[in-house]
Amino acid sequence: MTLFRILGVAVMMLFSSVSIAKTNQPNVVILATGGTIASRGSSSMSLTDYGKSTGNQPIGIQSMIDAVPEMLNFAHVTGEQLYNVGSSKLSLDNWLTLAKRINQLLKSDKVDGIVVTHGTDTMEETAYFLNLVVKSDKPVVLVGSMRPSTGLSADGPLNLANAVALAASPEAKGKGVMVVMNDQISSAFGVTKTNTDNAATFKDPNTGYLGYMQNFKPFFVSTPLQKHTTQSEFDITNLDTLPRVDVNFTTLGSDGVLVDAAVKAGAKGIVNAGVGHANMPVATMESLEKAKAKGVVIVVGSRINSGIVTPKGKYVKAGFVSAMMHNPQKARILLMLALTKTHNIQEIQRMFNEY
Repeated sequence: MTLFRILGVAVMMLFSSVSIAKTNQPNVVILATGGTIASRGSSSMSLTDYGKSTGNQPIGIQSMIDAVPEMLNFAHVTGEQLYNVGSSKLSLDNWLTLAKRINQLLKSDKVDGIVVTHGTDTMEETAYFLNLVVKSDKPVVLVGSMRPSTGLSADGPLNLANAVALAASPEAKGKGVMVVMNDQISSAFGVTKTNTDNAATFKDPNTGYLGYMQNFKPFFVSTPLQKHTTQSEFDITNLDTLPRVDVNFTTLGSDGVLVDAAVKAGAKGIVNAGVGHANMPVATMESLEKAKAKGVVIVVGSRINSGIVTPKGKYVKAGFVSAMMHNPQKARILLMLALTKTHNIQEIQRMFNEY
């Protein structure tokens, strides 16, 4: 065989292997919901004033995919635009729509992972909700940006490419719903937004990060121990609404007026964001006890952004549930789902212990 013939065979084999690699890429679906990652500013200097206030229309999913062709190195990508609004304006109906669509997609053998583009304001809440109701061990990754696509040093493109790479990674399977921002991988349980504008806003104060993205490859350093996704007992398949649960934020001198108002508005549960280890003024406690007597389930937590609220004598005696390591907004989510199954305080406390 001549040298040219050998080289020719080698080249054919190379192109054949490249073709096979592309054919065998994982299939990732991006579900777009809006947020800063889909926003335009009036100029490159517009980093916090953007969106509708500038008169610009939000960016659609196909434009986002076209803007970051690098993601195609990691997966075959398709996209769907579920809605296109800032996450501060999302509703519980939006959550149910999103979760049901994810469950539907992940039933298919042709879908290997999901990326959800999302505003950062309530990203941790959506991630935790999905963590409790998604019924698959395939990767589900939420991603957003702190700067609009038109801003200086826009962080959206890199975050999105990382999210697709993570969703396409076999190592991400079974980790529950994740958030990837600023090269850091967070669990839905542990993650919270800690700064109004900084690109490094998402942190995991109680649990630490699950891992890190380096050159578009995930490096995991821990695994979530709380129940999630396939281990979860919560099922939204036939749910069209969720029970009303309100959060009462406690400050020095707080009374029970807002608690009373929540009960009057039809709350089935109340999360009290207390001071310190769930402490509260006497008037607040009295109103919560009255609410409990009317059948409202009370969860006592803390407004502090880290730490654990373990069961406390007087609150156990009053029949309250302890939030454990859930911040108030995530405690609200778990309580809403718990109330779709039971009003038994011991059972709900078990859920807070396990999830």
